[in-house]
Amino acid sequence: MKKFLVLYRAPVSANEQMANASPEQIKAGMDAWMKWASKAGPAIVDLGMPLGNGKRVNASKENYGGATVTGYSIVQANSMDGVTELLKGHPHLGQPEFSIEVFEGLPMPGM
Repeated sequence: MKKFLVLYRAPVSANEQMANASPEQIKAGMDAWMKWASKAGPAIVDLGMPLGNGKRVNASKENYGGATVTGYSIVQANSMDGVTELLKGHPHLGQPEFSIEVFEGLPMPGM
């Protein structure tokens, strides 16, 4: 099986999402995620976590903010189509302007 990095994108940071949610909304969100995780079962290698306070670093400068990646997961499947099928009905996609990006992990020569 291949491994895939799943990146959750949103127009609002994970910190803001959690700060502006009621305890009931947080519980409902977690319940939806756990229902999806249960359905995905052993395809999940690492359920991941929310991400905050991103920083972009390159050779000449560092920038805070502007990052729209709000979380990640690592899953396994036989193909990208398998991951796409796995992500159907994912709770993250229930929010307007929220999206998911998927990247296949490539084998490293000699490792």
